[in-house]
Amino acid sequence: MFQVRIHGRGGQGVVTAAEMLSIAAFEEGRHAQAFPSFGSERTGAPVVAFCRLADKEIRLREPIMEPDALIIQDPTLLYQVDVFAGLKPDGYILINTSKTFAELGLSDFVASHLPERLCTVSATELALRHVGRPVPNVPLLGGFAAVSGIIRLESVIKAIRVKFSGKVADGNIAAATEAYKIVRNMMESAHA
Repeated sequence: MFQVRIHGRGGQGVVTAAEMLSIAAFEEGRHAQAFPSFGSERTGAPVVAFCRLADKEIRLREPIMEPDALIIQDPTLLYQVDVFAGLKPDGYILINTSKTFAELGLSDFVASHLPERLCTVSATELALRHVGRPVPNVPLLGGFAAVSGIIRLESVIKAIRVKFSGKVADGNIAAATEAYKIVRNMMESAHA
């Protein structure tokens, strides 16, 4: 079983991201479950959503305390919430920012993690450019597909088409695809 925890703020599409990740897994013939954990449900408040992906039925229902991957939609949460709590040593971290892990002040923390599993991408910027709204969730799913290889970009695109239609779907597909390409290029440059 592969477990993903998504951190963001109300209004950033955190819950939708978890749902779309589970749809993408279903598209690949896997079992998945997505669910949110709300505190105060107001715009801007910290929100966490969870997604489990597995090749067999998932019976767990509790929140994910030891994630295999973290998707952090709002980098300001790095200094307000312990977003890294329980992350497995070989876990993936994808953060919505144009800054590096060093620029975020995370060098010491990530020193014990696999560098090829750590990535940042300016998802809000991509969403603004392609969708016209600062909602980073869908570009981050494209980036997650690239950094993790757990799901395919094609499955993310199918999930987008399930959730959205028309220009909104087209814009989200463009944003996710660009994020995917950016992350792939970063990964290839790091290995070169």
